[in-house]
Amino acid sequence: MLQDIERYLACPHCAQALTRHDRSLRCPAGHSFDLAKQGYVSLLAGDAHTGTGDTAEMVAARADFLAAGHYRPIAEALAQAASDVAGESGGLVADLGAGTGHYLAHVLDALPGTVGAALDISKFALRRAARAHPRIGAVVCDAWRPLPLRDASAELMLNVFAPRNGPEIRRVLRPGGTLLLVSPTARHLRELVDALGLLSVDEEKQRRIDDKLGPYLEPAGRREVEFTLRLGPQDVRTVVGMGPSAWHTDPERLGAALAELPEPVEVTASVTVAAYLR
Repeated sequence: MLQDIERYLACPHCAQALTRHDRSLRCPAGHSFDLAKQGYVSLLAGDAHTGTGDTAEMVAARADFLAAGHYRPIAEALAQAASDVAGESGGLVADLGAGTGHYLAHVLDALPGTVGAALDISKFALRRAARAHPRIGAVVCDAWRPLPLRDASAELMLNVFAPRNGPEIRRVLRPGGTLLLVSPTARHLRELVDALGLLSVDEEKQRRIDDKLGPYLEPAGRREVEFTLRLGPQDVRTVVGMGPSAWHTDPERLGAALAELPEPVEVTASVTVAAYLR
């Protein structure tokens, strides 16, 4: 719930602490932010644009696909990594690009003493994230602007298939804190990429991530998680519709290509779970 993370929040305009006043959060400078009835709060600056956020259709597709358990090995690997680095410590887990809160909920289950901040620019995603776990507080914000969290407030940060803002991640992590980052390898969904003409993953993606985070965080180990999915036609539509290819795929061409796939189709899921220290 939002009340669990309020002490960690900061005003997006002046970075001062926020306190609750009835159905709003306010800072000492008088900036005020209404709490949505769906359980989240928007801490976007007034000139921010949400056009890059996931649509309601994309969020619904992701919720269905994750609820079916297709990516359970990824969630389990992330939760195990969180247990390894956080141990019994309490405090805040901040998920940058949290989406529906699926992965954050798994981590909170593994770390009973923690609370979670689900950060995303999509209000459609955060409506679900606010209900994903009793210790999640959901906050609308822009990953490329100063995050509405206080300096050194997070014990652990998560970033799963999401934008990465190195300077802000460093600022929000406490000294000695850890970022756990999940990113696709070039083999991820390769059978669908080839057959359906989806966006592919650069072979140099991990190196580029390390280069961009290098000035702010220290690499602290990684592991690959790879497994085989058996997907029916609707599952394939869902996994296409929940990711970046949803912005670039023509429904008619997708339908024709789907008709050529075996049923079910075996698809490789392949990601890297990497740790970085502040």
